[in-house]
Amino acid sequence: MNSRELKTKPTYAVTSVDHALRLATWLQLEGGLTVAEAAARLGVARSTAHRLLAMLVHRDFAVQSADRGYRAGPVLELAGNSPSETSALRAALGPMQDLVALVGETVNLTIRTGDTARFIASVESPQALRVGSREGMVFPAHRVTGGQILLAELRDAEVEELYSVDRYAGRETERPDVPRLLRTLARIRTRGLAVNRGLSEKGVVAVGRAVRDSSGSAIAGLSISMPAVRYDPEQLPRLDATLRLAISSVPAGMSSLNTRSS
Repeated sequence: MNSRELKTKPTYAVTSVDHALRLATWLQLEGGLTVAEAAARLGVARSTAHRLLAMLVHRDFAVQSADRGYRAGPVLELAGNSPSETSALRAALGPMQDLVALVGETVNLTIRTGDTARFIASVESPQALRVGSREGMVFPAHRVTGGQILLAELRDAEVEELYSVDRYAGRETERPDVPRLLRTLARIRTRGLAVNRGLSEKGVVAVGRAVRDSSGSAIAGLSISMPAVRYDPEQLPRLDATLRLAISSVPAGMSSLNTRSS
């Protein structure tokens, strides 16, 4: 008897869960869906399909494109990595652990999808007072160091489109001050280094740089996070030097984690 023959529908199936899982499967295998297509295939109202897709976006299983369609999000993309790509991600932990040993602070690896940033790996500081692990967490990209680093790779026009008023209709309070953000990103482009003082969390300072593939494209952000009481601006050159050293040791296989602009 094969595995398919053993798959039987649960006696008490949860319809909404089944619908969400089917949507996630279609997004991963077929590339994308519109609300209308999702509603037709599930046999539900468009409003129901929209709520299901919105929940998938909230949990990072999907992202909404500029054309209002939906495609696979970071969770599904990472789940679809080949064994060699997964090994590359795990191998990045070595340089991260070395970095923690050098600076004594928490280190994070971040990727960006649209206007969100996801922490895909975290190594905590051994100190009692430390910034905790954020692995698996999703934040607005403009508020975290790794997200800012990757946003700085975009042209100003692309950033303005990403944070356009239309895309934030109904959630205006979440939209950043775009002119101010552009000035921040310009500084990061000039220095190659991002310094975030309490933007994502009060009392936390983080510094970071981009991890680049062999072509020079930024594929992730590597950052050091610490309690503000331990941050000394005069030590920034030393922190930057250790960041550069760690980044030079991150495997080329990390190119599988390409970021997306929408």
